[in-house]
Amino acid sequence: MQWTRGRRSQNIEDRRGMGGLGRGGGVRVGRAAGGGGIGILIIALIMLFLGVDPSILLSGGGGQLVPVDEPRQSRPIGSVQEEQLKEFVAVVLGDTEDTWTPIFRQIGQSYQEPTLVLFTDQVQSACGFASAATGPFYCPADRKVYLDLGFFDELDRRFGAPGDFAQAYVVAHEVGHHVQNLLGILPQVHQYRQRADTISANRASVMLELQADCFAGVWAHHADRARQILDEGDVEEGLNAAAQIGDDRMQRRSGGWVSPESFTHGSSEQRLRWFKTGMQTGRLDACDTFNAPRL
Repeated sequence: MQWTRGRRSQNIEDRRGMGGLGRGGGVRVGRAAGGGGIGILIIALIMLFLGVDPSILLSGGGGQLVPVDEPRQSRPIGSVQEEQLKEFVAVVLGDTEDTWTPIFRQIGQSYQEPTLVLFTDQVQSACGFASAATGPFYCPADRKVYLDLGFFDELDRRFGAPGDFAQAYVVAHEVGHHVQNLLGILPQVHQYRQRADTISANRASVMLELQADCFAGVWAHHADRARQILDEGDVEEGLNAAAQIGDDRMQRRSGGWVSPESFTHGSSEQRLRWFKTGMQTGRLDACDTFNAPRL
């Protein structure tokens, strides 16, 4: 992937090595990806009192790419490899900004750039406390993407999805959730999931995640056309990453039965197909997973 000459985004918040407290400290209230306990209920009541929809906290934010085992940081903070990864993430984020800004302008809206928070091991977000095991996630309450760079090692070692374009897909997917938030899709789905039965709520979650995959493909389409970022083999890396983290393969890896009604992210075939749809068309309307004849 041709990235070294790309524009670095200024919307990077580096909390690596801060022990999960973030700027100015924080209180552990549960995991952002669906934690619980008295603390998170108190926070939800406070949010309700202030007029904020507590479902964004209780439903787990914008959805993580995939829950994982605890990633192990293989590069010391400040090492050459670690800082290069930080630069890479800043370039990819900047490229998503350069892609989505004109797309939003075309539909008569203004793109509001998200912040990407880098952390180590654990982090406090406006959606709650999360460990690195949560995986990358987006929190709509503060409009921030959260990423432990150790996840890229996990993506390679555990999921068999190496390569810089596979890593870029991770960032683009989470930014896809931010796009959903700006378009009003994310809050609507969260409100629906709060009143739906489990199977219906899971299906809505799958639609949400597959659309974020498609939006990641839209980014890849426009970024390559405008800035020629792709090398030979990059497309295969992205498609492989999408396929490796499907719910069906995740369930097989865990040694359990494949249970489609329990899927929350979509099967490997679905994730691959929707990412490819976005990449081939480059169109927002092609990513309407909620009205598609088949997922």
